[in-house]
Amino acid sequence: MENEVFVGLDIGTTKVACIIAEPDENNLLRIIGVGVSPSDGLRKGTVVNIDRTVNSIKKAVEEAELMAGVDVNSVWVGIAGDHIRGKNGNGPVAIARENPEITQEDIDRAIGMAKATQFPPDCELLHVIPQGYSVDDQKKTDNPLGMRGVKLEAEVHIITGQSTVIQDIKTCVEKAGLRLIKLVFEPLASSNAVLNKDEKELGVALIDIGGGTTDIAVYTEEHIRYIAAVGVGGKNVTNDIAIGLRTPLEKAEEVKRKYGNAYQPLLRGENERFMVPAVGGNEDREVGREVLVGIIEPRVEEILTLALREIKKSGYQQMLGAGVVLTGGGALMEGAREKAEEVFQMPVKIGIPGRFSGLTEAVKSPIHATGIGLCMFAAESRREVSEPRPGVKGDSLLGKIVTWIKKYL
Repeated sequence: MENEVFVGLDIGTTKVACIIAEPDENNLLRIIGVGVSPSDGLRKGTVVNIDRTVNSIKKAVEEAELMAGVDVNSVWVGIAGDHIRGKNGNGPVAIARENPEITQEDIDRAIGMAKATQFPPDCELLHVIPQGYSVDDQKKTDNPLGMRGVKLEAEVHIITGQSTVIQDIKTCVEKAGLRLIKLVFEPLASSNAVLNKDEKELGVALIDIGGGTTDIAVYTEEHIRYIAAVGVGGKNVTNDIAIGLRTPLEKAEEVKRKYGNAYQPLLRGENERFMVPAVGGNEDREVGREVLVGIIEPRVEEILTLALREIKKSGYQQMLGAGVVLTGGGALMEGAREKAEEVFQMPVKIGIPGRFSGLTEAVKSPIHATGIGLCMFAAESRREVSEPRPGVKGDSLLGKIVTWIKKYL
C-alpha cells in the first residue's frame, strides 16, 4: 500500500484487539482492519502466561490483517494496570547568552531537566508529557519558542510502569513476530479517541473500565494532570455473578451482557426472568433480573467509588467542568452512566470513539477506544518514528534515509 498504515494493539485482560488504520483524504483515520481474540494470559493488566498471550495476539493480528489486506510488521501497544504511576515535575534552565531568545534546544533542555526526576529503580519511563512553560517565573505559555527571557521552566507529567511488567509485554509482542514501536498508557490513547478539545479545556475525568483494571486520567486546561489505576474491573463483576448465581464463568459473562444492569431504578419494578445454567450437572434454574442487579450494582458502585477516591486525591475534583467520561467494556453495561452520575454527582457520558471513517459500525464502541486511540497516537507521532510506514513490511530504503536525516541532523 502507498499510504501510511498505523496499527494499534490493545492487550487486555479479557480480550486482545488489533486495529489497522490509514489516513483518509481529510487526514482523518480510515479503519481498514479489525481483529479481536479472547485473552486469558493476563491478570489485572499483567502477563501471567506468555504462550497464551502470544497466541491471542497472533489471532487478533491475523484477523485484522485478513480484513485489511496488509501484513502487519510493527505495532503501537497499550499498557495499563495498577503498576502504572504518574507524577508532575518541572525543569528550570537558564538562558545565559547575549541573545536571550528561547530556542527549541532550550525547550528540550528544560524538558530533559524535568524528566531527570528520580523514580524507583524497578520502574521504566513511559511518557514525559509537557503541560506548559513559564518564562522568568511570570509568563505562562504552551509554546515559549521565540520568547525572550533569562529563565525557562518546563512543567511535565511523567508516567512510569514496572519494568518486569513492561518487559513481559515486550516479550509477548516480539514472540508474536511483531516489532513494538512504543508502549502507550491506555487512557492516553483512549482520550484521543473519545475526548474533544473543549472537554480537556474545561476539565474532565476519563474512566476506562477494562476487564482487569479501571484506569483514570484527569485533564484540565487541555493537559493531563493526574493518572491512576485501581485493580478492579469488569471481570470482577463477572466473577460475582458466577458465584452469586452458581453458574460457570463463561455463562456468567453471557448473562451479564444480555441481562446486566448496574442501576436498580431502571428496572421500574419489572422483574424479567431468565434461565441460568447450573454447574456440576445440576438443573438450570430461573432467576429474576432484580437478583442479578442486586449482584452487579454493589460491585459497579465499588469500582466507581474507588475511581472517585482517586479523583479527589488528584485535587482537581472541583475543576471538572465537563464532568466524567466512561469508556472501556464496562461502560457498555446498562445503567453504568446513571450509576456513575449518582456516585460522582456530576454529568457523565459514555465515551464512544469518533473522528474516523471506514469500518465505523465494527469499531464504534467503547471497547475499541484504546485500539483506535493508539492508531491516532501513532498518526500524530509518525514524524518521530524511525520507519515512515510502521505498520507494513517492505519500507523503502529512501524513506529510512530521509527519516534518519530528520532525526539526527
